[in-house]
Amino acid sequence: MNPLSSSRRDALRLAWRFVAPYRWRLAGALAALMFTAAITLSMGQGIRLLVDQGLATQSQSALNHSIALFFVLVLALAIGTFTRFYLVSWIGERFVADIRQRVFDHLIGLHPGFYESNRASEIQSRLTADTTLLQTVIGSSLSMALRNGIMLIGGIVLLFVTNAKLSAIVLCSLPLVVAPILLFGRRVRALSRQSQDRVADVGSYIGETLGQIKTVQAYNHQAQDKARFAGTVEAAFATAGKRIRQRAWLITTVIVLVLGAVGVMLWVGGMDVIAGRISGGDLAAFVFYSLIVGMAFGSISEVIGELQSAAGAAERIAELLRTRNLIGAPQQDQLLQLPERISGAVELRGVRFNYPSRPEHPAIDGIDLTVRAGETLALVGPSGAGKSTLFDLLLRFFDPQEGEVLVEGLPIQRLDPADLRRCFALVSQNPALFYGSVADNLRYGRPEASDAEVEAAARAAHAHEFIERLPQGYQTHLGEAGLGLSGGQRQRLAISRALLTDAPILLLDEATSALDAESEHLIQQALPGLMRGRTTLVIAHRLATVKHADRIAVIDRGRLQAIGTHGELVLSNPLYARLAELQFNTERRERD
Repeated sequence: MNPLSSSRRDALRLAWRFVAPYRWRLAGALAALMFTAAITLSMGQGIRLLVDQGLATQSQSALNHSIALFFVLVLALAIGTFTRFYLVSWIGERFVADIRQRVFDHLIGLHPGFYESNRASEIQSRLTADTTLLQTVIGSSLSMALRNGIMLIGGIVLLFVTNAKLSAIVLCSLPLVVAPILLFGRRVRALSRQSQDRVADVGSYIGETLGQIKTVQAYNHQAQDKARFAGTVEAAFATAGKRIRQRAWLITTVIVLVLGAVGVMLWVGGMDVIAGRISGGDLAAFVFYSLIVGMAFGSISEVIGELQSAAGAAERIAELLRTRNLIGAPQQDQLLQLPERISGAVELRGVRFNYPSRPEHPAIDGIDLTVRAGETLALVGPSGAGKSTLFDLLLRFFDPQEGEVLVEGLPIQRLDPADLRRCFALVSQNPALFYGSVADNLRYGRPEASDAEVEAAARAAHAHEFIERLPQGYQTHLGEAGLGLSGGQRQRLAISRALLTDAPILLLDEATSALDAESEHLIQQALPGLMRGRTTLVIAHRLATVKHADRIAVIDRGRLQAIGTHGELVLSNPLYARLAELQFNTERRERD
């Protein structure tokens, strides 16, 4: 099977799936379109009557009758055009709104592994630029193509009705017109897809560079970024230039061939009028229909490039919707349900895991680990040892290739991911804050929380004081990713959010790494109370922050090296003893 034709069929099915709910409006738009096309075509007969009965007979009453008929047709055309334009434009806007909602709903549920191999900015381009192109085509270009298709067919039929001999001249030119449409159209389609990909590259580079503007300017990298961006823009322009040239040649070729045939037809028709074989009205009507056919061909050849671009955009969107979510709920007969409030017991049995993008390097290599309900377990080890990966597996962002993860004694692959994740509160090393107010960010995991509960969580994380100093307090709007807040402030907001969620299992991934000494001291004082009644897993490079944990698990190269208390590990595990000696010696020198 031709993969291109398969993707094209998928794109057509996708378009119809979103238009089908509005089939009655679509039927109304098509009826209005056919009505306006019929009115336009009937004007040719009005011109014939005007010439033969109004002008040729020099009858004022016949002229008045012909002009009155003309104005009736104009009024009917205006009403039909209004109806067609409104319905088609409405369908185009509704189509885009529905498809954006559907694509976003699909994307937000996809497993995180998908975003490892696909740039978020390119996906964003598909969701915005490609859908906007589809809106333009469905709300305008497709209507023009259908209208001109009807005009083309109707015009050809009326040409033969008016004069078969002259019609043969026009008909002979059709193969000459269709051939370049097919030839150039195929090239335009391929180049349209390439052009959209290059535009996505431009958008990706903009998002990446501006999103890290402080790093760019700190390293004086502006000149290199300007040069690289110029190269990306020029690549997009070069591809667009090729597409434009193909479309220009297509339009030019069609115009020359069609109007050339009309010119030949006018000469032959003029000779027939002079010889008395046809009337002047017949020739005028024939010229009108010839121009209708020529303009229809020209419009179709112009619109076909946009239709090709839309087909490419639809294919790109269909690719997103075809992406299968690898992390989902099992079949109903295999689905298990967690209790409303779990104790927080967690267990890993023989877990082995490789990231899809790095299959040759095991991130977790055969870990067996049991975390008791209400226990505080610290995960310690060098960078890249696999500590954060364990959090990813617990939250079921990925599934292990071997072994199983259990929460409350139930294998998490038999749980609905939403049911599983409600049991966790995560504070990551780089806390995520979203555009909106401080209160909105704190309520992110529990939207129904009251103002008093929000404030209590902020006080517990020692965030209330700095929040109160913000311009509008808890209603202060944060910039993108919390821009304008210090690292410590962002971290304390993230801790507040986790506390407000009140989940039975707390995941702290370097949760105090961005805090200054004073803030860290306050958080360390508050942590015992915050962890009470919860199972807590803590990742920390600074051993001083975790040495009072119930147990400490030492992980290196994806393997569990040892587990015990701080005192036990200092004596029994060389890796932990070395880490402890390095850190405590460093801290001692800093104090001195």
